Amino acid sequence: MRRILSCLLALLPLCAAAAEKTAPVRIERNVIYGMYSGAALLLDVYQPAKPNGFGVVFLAGSGFQASPDYGAKPIKETQIELWGPPLTAAGYTVFSINHHGAPRFHFPDAIEDVQRAIRFVRARSQDYGIDAAHLGGLGGSSGGNLMALAAMRAAPGLANDPDPVNRAAATLQTIVLRAAVTDLRVPASAQSAAFIVSYMETPPGDSPQSKALYDAASPVTLIGAHAPPTLLIHGDADKVVPFEQSVAMQTALSAAGVPTRLVTVPGGEHGADFGGGTHPEWPNYYAETVAWFDKYLRGK
Repeated sequence: MRRILSCLLALLPLCAAAAEKTAPVRIERNVIYGMYSGAALLLDVYQPAKPNGFGVVFLAGSGFQASPDYGAKPIKETQIELWGPPLTAAGYTVFSINHHGAPRFHFPDAIEDVQRAIRFVRARSQDYGIDAAHLGGLGGSSGGNLMALAAMRAAPGLANDPDPVNRAAATLQTIVLRAAVTDLRVPASAQSAAFIVSYMETPPGDSPQSKALYDAASPVTLIGAHAPPTLLIHGDADKVVPFEQSVAMQTALSAAGVPTRLVTVPGGEHGADFGGGTHPEWPNYYAETVAWFDKYLRGK
């Protein structure tokens, strides 16, 4: 009996460690981060069992659309099932956000929503136990465009605003972009062109007004030394957002002296999992993402 008890006691640390690894992530849904046109702007918070004290704002790709025709789920509930778990397993608190989109809303509504979300997360950092001075951003496809645009704009806090959220800066200290639309002036397909025109409300053209509009919505045109360290992940068989967009983004960031890296997914198509399947030759892009945040948020 004494021997059995000793064995059971020896197993307790192992059981405790297993319980920690399988402890569920706590999800706080439908947090209101702002109001626009009488409607609430919502985000979901994924809080890990063992937080590391840092936060990442997540934005899924949606073709800049907010119509039910694009998908049955809200934007904040898509693609997070793939990209959220590696981050929460590493201790990051993840904020997955909705934004307004086409066909009802147009540029710059969505980017202003994203900036508001970043301000909100920073203003509420103490409530969520994260470092307000070090926020990361992760976005894919159109979400990558908006995350990169917010990072390149680096909007400061509005010092005299009566809303304390707006007094917080809409800046990001590092970003990870998956197959991001970094240049709206060069769509790859009829589908991507249709989404972009729907979002921009006007097709690209040669007029100064049109050029200025599309430049303002293209992160690659806004890169400077102020840009945060940027990890790019892109499939080289992407027919929706050209792989060359990430190559051009990396080139511009490097020229500005900004830490950057491009992870190529060989044969990877467009989509949150690059077409899916098992490919031993593919890089572990989830691990690359966590490592990037560990380096440029946590300083590990």
